[in-house]
Amino acid sequence: MKLLSSLLLVCLTLVSSFSNALERFSDLPYDGTTTLFTIHGSNTIGAALAPNLVKEYLVQKGAEQIETLETGVENEKIIRGVVRNSRTIVEVVIEAHGSGTGFKGLDSQQADIAAASRPAKDKEANLLKHKADMRAPESEHIVGIDGLAIIVHPQNPIHTLSVDQIAGIFAGDYQNWSELGGNPGQINVYARDDKSGTWDSFKGMVLGKQSSLIETAERFESNDELSDRVSADAQGIGFVGLASVRQSKLVAVSDGTAKALLPNKLTVATEDYALARRLYMYTAGVSANAYVNEFLNFVLENSGQKIVADTGFISQELMAVMPETYAELPQDFRDITANAERLTINFRFKEGSAKLDNKALKDVERLVQYLKTNNTNEIVLIGFGDKKKTEERARLLSKLRAMAVRRELVRNGIYPKESVGYGEYLPVASINRSEGRMKNRRVEVWLRDGAAIATAE
Repeated sequence: MKLLSSLLLVCLTLVSSFSNALERFSDLPYDGTTTLFTIHGSNTIGAALAPNLVKEYLVQKGAEQIETLETGVENEKIIRGVVRNSRTIVEVVIEAHGSGTGFKGLDSQQADIAAASRPAKDKEANLLKHKADMRAPESEHIVGIDGLAIIVHPQNPIHTLSVDQIAGIFAGDYQNWSELGGNPGQINVYARDDKSGTWDSFKGMVLGKQSSLIETAERFESNDELSDRVSADAQGIGFVGLASVRQSKLVAVSDGTAKALLPNKLTVATEDYALARRLYMYTAGVSANAYVNEFLNFVLENSGQKIVADTGFISQELMAVMPETYAELPQDFRDITANAERLTINFRFKEGSAKLDNKALKDVERLVQYLKTNNTNEIVLIGFGDKKKTEERARLLSKLRAMAVRRELVRNGIYPKESVGYGEYLPVASINRSEGRMKNRRVEVWLRDGAAIATAE
């Protein structure tokens, strides 16, 4: 009986410590309703991820009786809870009509947070420049990583497509599956609607400025509805967020000469997958609403990132995995990484700059925390780049990027064992696109001795 009581006490203590991760609600009007904040924007985020994050945030703040209320308007909902001490109802309003609507909501002050499944466009940054710099770290918050999944019917024999082939399919250049090595039959194209950040990402990463979507494509506001339609159509193909694959079949994607990869924990978290994308929440600088700032801090820390993973996206919580795609690299590279695991992180840089981008700045903090809490003897930083006039110049620039990451770690008391550069080897994206060249300019983190191993799924 004493053992049972002790175990119960331990469990209650753990629950209490978890619940007290955030300061409990206080100073609320008695027996009233308080709207804490509003989120407008991306359906990819607003359909499930934002509601799940808000629910856990409210739980940790001490709210009870958490429920989701439908407003009667499609893709709009209210997450509501009750604060027992004051009998106050607290709620967060979510309207998920596409990434572009989030920035308009920030401008009109109808939204406190703009959810976006792609970075702010120049016109959106200009729209809000009177309020804040939308590309500054205090405005742009990367909350997770999504893999833009190319999906077909489960019985479709196609396993791999290049970005160029996918563009051709969605532009109507390919009309029959037999043209791509599949079974004869008309290709039926399904796409997200033009308010969607998923569509913006697909258009930017796949169609570009040279191609337009075929007019016969059926459009959807919801990822899940599109996926269900593809899984019921033997001739169908579509694109959705990784969390919405459902019963459809994933296709591996290659870009240029890069190896075809399926989206998984490693390939998406490192953004090596050709169609990986970041998920954002934007504010107009540091919000005047304390609940907004507290919520975003919760989302970016491990407790919030666990919700990101549970929802089906790729979290930014670090883990070590054993990769399988490096056999074609030089022998000295294989020697450096022998019996080593790779962290699910890549450091990338601002466009045209050697400065770490906003995600990388936060990732430095995550990496330092990980390394200080995990028994790892040796850290290896490996820089890669894009093609330059000479191979030696490409190698030099890639090593300088690795050294830039090393400097940030040294400032935090972490001393990598090696910092090397491999230039243009192992591109992850096409060198013919500016976005691809930026993705190739990266620094990988490898761990030797004492790193925990996990299998990429």
